[in-house]
Formats: sequence, C-alpha cells, structure tokens
Amino acid sequence: MLDHFRMFADYNRWANRLIYAAAAELTDAELRQNRGAFFGSLLSTLNHILVADRIWMKRFTREGDAPASLDTILHDDLSALTAARIAEDARIIAWIDGLSDERLAAALTYSPVVNPTVITQKLAPTLAHFFNHQTHHRGQAHATLTALGGPSLALDLAYFLRTEGLQWA
Repeated sequence: MLDHFRMFADYNRWANRLIYAAAAELTDAELRQNRGAFFGSLLSTLNHILVADRIWMKRFTREGDAPASLDTILHDDLSALTAARIAEDARIIAWIDGLSDERLAAALTYSPVVNPTVITQKLAPTLAHFFNHQTHHRGQAHATLTALGGPSLALDLAYFLRTEGLQWA
C-alpha cells in the first residue's frame, strides 16, 4: 500500500504541473470566468483543491493551516497559487514517504468541514479519498480549461506511468 500511495503522490504532482502550466497560458479574465464547475472558475477550482489538501494534511499531520471553508480563496493570483501548489505537493510527498504500514492501518479521527460530526476511519481508505478528491476536481479544472480554449491534456494515471512514472509501472 505504501508504494501505491507514493505513486499517487507523484502522479498528483505531475498532473498538477500540467494543469498549472496550461492555466498559465490563459488571461486573468479567463482564469476568473465562471464556467459552471462546482467552484465556478478555474482559479476557484484550483484554490479549492489546495484548500482541501490543506484540510486533509492538517488532519493527517496535525500541522499546517486548515481553512474553515471549502470555497476559501487562498491566493487570488495564479503565480502565488502555483507556488503554494508546488510547496503543498512537496509536503504531501514528504509525508507519504514517512508513512509505515502500521500507520496506514491505524485509525484517523476527524470532523468534516461541512458536517462537523466525529468520523473515525483507517488512514489507508482516507488517503484513497484524498487522492481521488484531487483527481475529481482536477477533472473539473481540465474541463474548464478546455472550455476556455486551452489544451486537452493527457492526465490519465496510465499516461503518467508510461511517460513519467516508469518506476511505478
């Protein structure tokens, strides 16, 4: 399982780099245009992914900032958001690299932001959700990007494994 999550952490960083590089080709107005994604614009969607990652990482590590709302705008410009994304991806990779099988099997207790009840689950399936959530909203970001005339990116895990993630293949 550890290698599985290490692969997803690598894949996540790779896919984020592609999305952010394509987003950098858009105008500021395009980044802010509401295209009907769950969080509206591409900039808001990318902020949400970072917000959720920080909330989960706070739960996992008990360190860092955790925004109180899922629609928080952490950075209002793509340059600052890109720098924060790069740092968060490095943080995720470093944390995953430090996990053990025992930790993956251990319980994690947290309270959701939207429905603050106490939830206790094993870490491993919670990590699966963490990476799946990123992929879900990155898909919305990709749809928004293409609706704005940006490129259609090959973001599939299989493509990552064939091109960049050869050590995981």
